Amino acid sequence: MAQALTPNPHRERIQRILHPNHALKRDDVVWGLDYIKKKVADKDPALAVLPQPRLIENFYCFAEVAMMLIHRNPFYDQECERLKQYLMEALYGLDEFVSD
Repeated sequence: MAQALTPNPHRERIQRILHPNHALKRDDVVWGLDYIKKKVADKDPALAVLPQPRLIENFYCFAEVAMMLIHRNPFYDQECERLKQYLMEALYGLDEFVSD
């Protein structure tokens, strides 16, 4: 008997957060950072295959998102787009998120 494919809630949430029409909220950003932190702490195998320059870019973008979260409140439209871009780059290569 074949197993039914179940949607991945993490991937769905990431796609929803990064969607251009989604109004980014602080909880979205915190969730994204926590998701990345957990993947790194769990030594996700998807990260092991990324080249060092890409990992540095991921870390840089993770740090930018974290610093923006600390220093800016509330988010403004232009900042939201920049936050989404940094978050997308920080998520690059993770197994539940297919990057282009």
